[in-house]
Amino acid sequence: MSRITVEKINGDGTQSSIFTKMKNLAEQVRQRAFDIFKHRSPNDGSDLDDWFKAERDLIWAPESDLVEKDGKFEMQVAVPGFDAKDVEVTALPEAIVVCAESTHQHDDADGNVRFCEFGERTLFRRFDLPAPINVDKVTADLDKGVLKLTAFKAEKAGETKAPANA
Repeated sequence: MSRITVEKINGDGTQSSIFTKMKNLAEQVRQRAFDIFKHRSPNDGSDLDDWFKAERDLIWAPESDLVEKDGKFEMQVAVPGFDAKDVEVTALPEAIVVCAESTHQHDDADGNVRFCEFGERTLFRRFDLPAPINVDKVTADLDKGVLKLTAFKAEKAGETKAPANA
């Protein structure tokens, strides 16, 4: 099991690399949708389909689940083929964002490659949570291609925990 570093954003105006990545990814989708549009008849009413196809071409949204229990959210995200160094997790007060990128290349030592379906993959998934979380208590671990996230709910103002022996 590998521990993944979680970037924590408390909503204090701190800029994060995730926002730059989101902006760049949106621009890539826009450009890809335009390229698709240029290569078909502009009068067939498929403009929205161009955007959906561009997103599918560029972004992979993996299978996942979210369970709420005991004052926390537990998530699992399928990330097969990604190493811990490829995965980035960002915790926001009301969401968790998972990003990962991988590339595959052959060099001359590999011989004469006749067939290869490996390529670049970009994983991007934002999970909006049903309740605010304490970003300082978010953990992420990668085990056998499954990213396991735990996010404790934020305590409400004026709420205190009862002593354990009360």
